[in-house]
Amino acid sequence: MDCFNALPIFVAVAKNAGFSAAARELGLSKSAVSKRITKLEAQLGSRLLHRTTRKLSLTEAGERFYQHALQAIYAAQNAEDAVSELQGEPQGLLKINVPMTFGLLHIAPLIPIFLQRYPQVKIDLQLDDQAIDLIAQGFDLAIRTGVLADSTLIARELTQLRSTVCMSADYRPQSSLLSPEDLSAENCLLYSYSVNADNWTFMRNGVTQQVKVAGNYRVNSSAALKEALLRGTGIGRLPSFVASEYLASGALVRVFADYQMPTATLYALYPERAYVPAKVRAFLDFSIEYFGIDRPYWDENL
Repeated sequence: MDCFNALPIFVAVAKNAGFSAAARELGLSKSAVSKRITKLEAQLGSRLLHRTTRKLSLTEAGERFYQHALQAIYAAQNAEDAVSELQGEPQGLLKINVPMTFGLLHIAPLIPIFLQRYPQVKIDLQLDDQAIDLIAQGFDLAIRTGVLADSTLIARELTQLRSTVCMSADYRPQSSLLSPEDLSAENCLLYSYSVNADNWTFMRNGVTQQVKVAGNYRVNSSAALKEALLRGTGIGRLPSFVASEYLASGALVRVFADYQMPTATLYALYPERAYVPAKVRAFLDFSIEYFGIDRPYWDENL
């Protein structure tokens, strides 16, 4: 049983490839984590980790033990979920991963309201635009958009996301901007995380066209892109969840408002489980209620 208690520590060390990162995640000291792994190896009579001054990696025995450790932790989670399902009121720690800008603008304001409704739930919210391994990093759910490659996760649609091309009210375009092709003469600011950052798609009356764009600024944050647009640096494509406030105030104006751009689906992703914890179900239902499925609240005036 002492060996079983060490499994979460070993998994944290393995997935973080180091004692320091694992210690931060677990809220323990680095020395405590190192001593626990050393004791585990002594109990098993086998070295689980290759240790060097620069790198930590799993031995062959460590790889095999890691896979079984994950299964054991997953089984323990299922047991906990089975009990919590009978408790009715959502409770316990809910660990959520969301993209940075969307999280700041629309998840952070949601959390206090959710906690008022479900006071027995505790939230660990992490904002990160990078892809993560939900299971290995211990998240209950993540919020993501676009094509979902990991078939081991359950995806639940939360709402639809729209994009719009816009510019500052003070920006003076080089062309008349009568059609999307005119963007070729403009300084177009690009969101680098987009799979089609410099190829924008427009739709009108059943006709779709793509326009190649270019400019002097590419950035991996839509919030930073918005700041450049507000200062008249160029023309950009923004998600409406970022742009709507500034479009409503007149600080930004839409370009080609009679054209549509492709929508994306906002998903909540969570590991497949025999029992979905009440805290996860509650957050999913609350998010859908809060956003609005077909037309989220930030699109009401678009």
